[in-house]
Amino acid sequence: MFFRQRPGPVTWLVVGLGNPGPKYEWTRHNMGFLVVDELAERENLPVQRLKYKALTNTALIGGQSVLLMKPTTYMNLSGESVGQAARFYKIPPERVLVISDDVALPQGKLRIRRSGSAGGHNGLKNIIAHLGTDQFPRVKLGVGDKPHPDSDMADWVLSKPSGEDRKAMEAAIGRAADAVTLLLEKGVDAAMAGFNG
Repeated sequence: MFFRQRPGPVTWLVVGLGNPGPKYEWTRHNMGFLVVDELAERENLPVQRLKYKALTNTALIGGQSVLLMKPTTYMNLSGESVGQAARFYKIPPERVLVISDDVALPQGKLRIRRSGSAGGHNGLKNIIAHLGTDQFPRVKLGVGDKPHPDSDMADWVLSKPSGEDRKAMEAAIGRAADAVTLLLEKGVDAAMAGFNG
């Protein structure tokens, strides 16, 4: 019989950003949720326990005991969920890993950062406000900029990639899950060296 090693006390939060509900599934703004789903699928764990205003489950990833989180607060209030969980588990900001979409990066490109500003991302902005610092690591997944300067940014990030775009994003989600695993196992520097090329 094969028994999966049970995670011990939670030492990391891995937070995917997105908006809850079928309407937002597979939109560019929900890349964080999709990466958490990929990590959960690899561990054969559903992320569906409602705690800290998020869908959650604990998993052993990269040798670390992790609380996977998909905040159910909508993007702009993601920090409420992250702040609650961080306080409960006494997790310092440098062990709160946030996965988000990024319009400043070409579609499918990854960027791992140790810390930094919100860069106009409302989910990150709210997490910074609730943690009281921007000193937490992130994995950003490029969704590209809106196709026309006159088009609306909200319409772009809430649109769903299709065809070749969708294939490229599926591949990027897999790479982002690999990057999260490497970061947890070997640290931010190793993940940056491996995926920021």
